[in-house]
Amino acid sequence: GPNTGGMGAYSPAPVVTPELHTLVMTTVMQPVVDTLRKNGIHFKGILYAGLMIDNGVPNVLEFNVRMGDPETQPILFRLQSDLLDLIEAVIDERLHEVSVVVDPQPTVCVVMAAGGYPGTYEKGLPIAGLDQAAALDDTMGFHAGTRQQGLEVLTNGGRVLGVTARGPSIAAAIDNAYRAVRCITWPGAQYRNDIGRKALQR
Repeated sequence: GPNTGGMGAYSPAPVVTPELHTLVMTTVMQPVVDTLRKNGIHFKGILYAGLMIDNGVPNVLEFNVRMGDPETQPILFRLQSDLLDLIEAVIDERLHEVSVVVDPQPTVCVVMAAGGYPGTYEKGLPIAGLDQAAALDDTMGFHAGTRQQGLEVLTNGGRVLGVTARGPSIAAAIDNAYRAVRCITWPGAQYRNDIGRKALQR
């Protein structure tokens, strides 16, 4: 089918075992940082590797010097440390002095997209139900393709919202995310119904 941006994400990813994490760090991430240093590049920031895991072996699809979308939403929703403090620690080269505290509960993000996306889609449609979704426990809506006009929030892009929720299990986080998604409507709104399903199969 047509190529879209990411339509959902979850954290943590059960495929990333402690052993796989070590393998990725030693065979992918550290060699990149070492090569940058050898080439006189003093990198400070976020290095994001897009990986495909095949039989326990990481294969690199891409690198970005930013966080991924929508992967960032469930990660940030788990982050209990202050993100600004972490960024400043990176800039000041004292990240080793800072503790990163992460909520152990899983989180799931479901992207709600405009009708017609990734093709032609209409903008300026009023979004209903944001307050109802926001009132749910353990839920947050990340705005992407929206704009405010007076008291209304309108669609303004292809991927409109990243509706994110946590739960005591991945199944509960999935249920909570879709409960919030069902609160939110606009003409033609669409989303995938299978976000997180792979995590349930592991």
